[in-house]
Amino acid sequence: MPLTFTLDPAVTPALRDGILDLWTDVSNAGGAVGFVPPAAREEIRPELVRHFVAMAEGCSRLLVGHDEAGEVAATAFLTFNAHRLMTHWVWLYTVMVHPRHQGRGYGRDLLAVAEEAARSFDGVDAIRLTCRGGLGLESFYGSCGYKEVGRIPDAIRVAPGDDRDDVIMLLPLD
Repeated sequence: MPLTFTLDPAVTPALRDGILDLWTDVSNAGGAVGFVPPAAREEIRPELVRHFVAMAEGCSRLLVGHDEAGEVAATAFLTFNAHRLMTHWVWLYTVMVHPRHQGRGYGRDLLAVAEEAARSFDGVDAIRLTCRGGLGLESFYGSCGYKEVGRIPDAIRVAPGDDRDDVIMLLPLD
């Protein structure tokens, strides 16, 4: 059964806790979403609060996918560029699908809905994201239409002696 996606849902305690659970579960499953296992909710909470502040300030929009049980199963944050010469593209941050839902095409669905949302934003011509190298994510994003446009070697330190590339991907919307 497909996920149900909502752009700009009301931020309720249930949504907050659902995103926090999702982010924790994805992190602890080895997902490249800013944390490494073992990750605790208390460690992730301040980052989620920063996203909510950006939303309240009108700088970011939340896309959330709920599964058939009504649980948060996927997220992505579309963040507007504050630099006046770069307002023609948005960032896509914290792209996550719960591990129990992976392999069903929900990641592609999430990216397609994010693309649709970005196309509705005035003056936005592209989506930009970064991903952690060494996990095959650039191949996944590439299969969804994103192009690798840059790579910073060893920019992400996952652990001592385990540095990964920061891969910059772009999806033109023309």
